[in-house]
Amino acid sequence: MTSVSDNTSRPGKVFPSAQAALDGLTQGASVLIAGFAGCGIPENLLRGLAETDVGDLTLICQGTWIQESGRFGIADLVASGQVRKIISPMPFYPEDGGPVKSHWESGKLELEIVPQGILAERLRAGGAGIGGVFLPTGSGTRFAEGKETRQFDGRDHFFEVALKADFALLRAKSADTLGNLVYEGAGRNWNPTMAMAARVTVVEVDQVYEPGGLDPESVITQAIFIDRLVLTS
Repeated sequence: MTSVSDNTSRPGKVFPSAQAALDGLTQGASVLIAGFAGCGIPENLLRGLAETDVGDLTLICQGTWIQESGRFGIADLVASGQVRKIISPMPFYPEDGGPVKSHWESGKLELEIVPQGILAERLRAGGAGIGGVFLPTGSGTRFAEGKETRQFDGRDHFFEVALKADFALLRAKSADTLGNLVYEGAGRNWNPTMAMAARVTVVEVDQVYEPGGLDPESVITQAIFIDRLVLTS
């Protein structure tokens, strides 16, 4: 097994820095950000994004949990004023909302709450190239308001529009230079779906191998969905 460990120019899809890997992410872009309950977020890519002057962003994520001291997260992007809107099942913990809660309460930030299962299916539909899906979730709640309704097997289903983004920022344990990915633990939650639902998919990885260096049985996301890779620093 041959690894690619230096941080110089490499073959395939590997970029020398987070900033280089984010080239083309422009003002007003929509961005998928992986991670679950604050774990497995692409921290270096988020730092790279914070170092740009890009703003007016729409972020789609599971949540914006405040990170431990010294770490960087989505809430820090909100604090810097770069984010216009967040689409998420639970953007912040009510008892510890930090900058996300304060920016929302002051009108500086728009929040769109989407139940977790519905968000996953909307992203899956976007990645599959279909217009949307009919789902039974939300019957009798505000999440069904204003949506097209049809009955299947005697149960109301509501049309949910597919969701795609300009960029996806993901986190994986390892990859090869072609872009095949291996995840660790909770990394399997959002990464595989988000990888398929963006125009440009960028992945932060701990280790990059030459083609053939990964166990094919461990690969979850195939290279065809991945555009750029960058090593963690």
